Amino acid sequence: MLGPTLDTERLTLRPPCAADFDAWAAMLADPVAARFIGGVQAPGGAWRSLAMMTGGWVISGFGNFSVIEKASGRWIGRAGPWQPHGWPGPEVGWAFDRSAWGNGYATEAARRCLGFVFETLGWDRVVHPIDVANAVSIAVAKRIGSALLGPVSLPPPHGAAIVDLYGQSRAAWRACAKAP
Repeated sequence: MLGPTLDTERLTLRPPCAADFDAWAAMLADPVAARFIGGVQAPGGAWRSLAMMTGGWVISGFGNFSVIEKASGRWIGRAGPWQPHGWPGPEVGWAFDRSAWGNGYATEAARRCLGFVFETLGWDRVVHPIDVANAVSIAVAKRIGSALLGPVSLPPPHGAAIVDLYGQSRAAWRACAKAP
C-alpha cells in the first residue's frame, strides 16, 4: 500500500489505484468538472494524471487520495496533499465528479486531509491555489478555515496562470478545530 486509508463519516480516502481509472477519466472528460483542474483530458492524459498523483506517494510520501463514497462504494473524486516542483506551497486540493457535487464531500474530505497533513505529515502551513472564477472551491477553502493570501502565479506548464492563493497555518487550523 502506498499510503494510509483515512475515513470520515461518509467517505473513505485511500491512495489511487488502477481500478480508479474509468471514473477518474470520466471526471476529466467532463468539461464542467475539469474546468478548473487543467481542462478536459483525453484518456491518455487522464492516465498520466492518475499516474502522477499515484507517483506522488512514491517520491514524496504523500499525494492525493481517491475519495470513495461509503454508501455506494463508488469513486467520486480526489483530494489531499500535493506539492509539485515550483508550486506556491504545500497544497491540500480537491476535485470531484459532478455527480457528487452539492453533498459537502469536498469540505468533508478537505477537513480530513488537513488533519492528515498537519498531524501526520507535520506541515506548518497549507495552501489552495484557486482560480478567481471558481466560487465553489473558494467557498470550500473558507469553510475549512483558509483565508485569502493574495494572487500568485503558477509555474509552467500552467502557462504562468494567476490564481488566488488561500491558506492557513497549523496553529490557525488547531485553533479553529478547538472552537465550539
